[in-house]
Amino acid sequence: MESLPLLSGHPMPVVGLGTWPMRGDQCKEVIKQALELGYTHFDTAWIYQNQREIGEALREVGADRSKLFITSKVGRDYLQYDVALKQADDILEYLQMDYVDLLLVHWPNEAVPMEGTIRAFNEVFDAGKARSIGVSNFSVEQMERARSLSAAPISVNQIKYHPGYEQRDVLQWCLENDVVVTAYSPLGKKGILRDPVLLDIARIHDKTSAHVALKWLLQKGMIIIPKASSRAHLQANLDVFDWSLSESEMQSIDRIAG
Repeated sequence: MESLPLLSGHPMPVVGLGTWPMRGDQCKEVIKQALELGYTHFDTAWIYQNQREIGEALREVGADRSKLFITSKVGRDYLQYDVALKQADDILEYLQMDYVDLLLVHWPNEAVPMEGTIRAFNEVFDAGKARSIGVSNFSVEQMERARSLSAAPISVNQIKYHPGYEQRDVLQWCLENDVVVTAYSPLGKKGILRDPVLLDIARIHDKTSAHVALKWLLQKGMIIIPKASSRAHLQANLDVFDWSLSESEMQSIDRIAG
């Protein structure tokens, strides 16, 4: 699996499995299938209510923790200093792990002073409970604020990004400042995969429009975490490494969102 280096010094696999909204036995089964297919990067969050199942699935199959990359997130209603520290510990307890590879602020909350949140995340980082820290759904202004408050590097911003919905200003800022962008909902709604531009490019490469959408994100320098609940889709989402889009094809896809 290819990876991108984070400012923290740790590599992050470029393809991961998004686990929202999977829960219960379904979640455990999908995690196990993903491991069999070669996934090592799993994305979860406190509000997904599936961290216990993820931890159990990994333990039941005897997964090598040192080869995994686990991302979790502290919810926007839990960003006060003391509460964020507790939720970080609760996340580890549910996952049955000593650390997560990446801990994110799930959503910004202007009602909570960012200073306390970042201080808590720095303490989690310094204690080795998170090997990297970052944010999710942050604007450029919020990214600059978080970075100015943090002694530890803000390594990642996870944002919604797909061919029908771009956040170009955020992506550009992150690329210029060596912050890795993780694209969630990389396939958008089903409608975007029926876009004629994606379908035409897919036919040229003998791929699906979903493959094209994912490859476009990767070639822009992002990490992708598509959700999949079937073995076929899990396997398909890994078929993004031995081919490439041309510059003209990239530009055609850029124009979809306007």
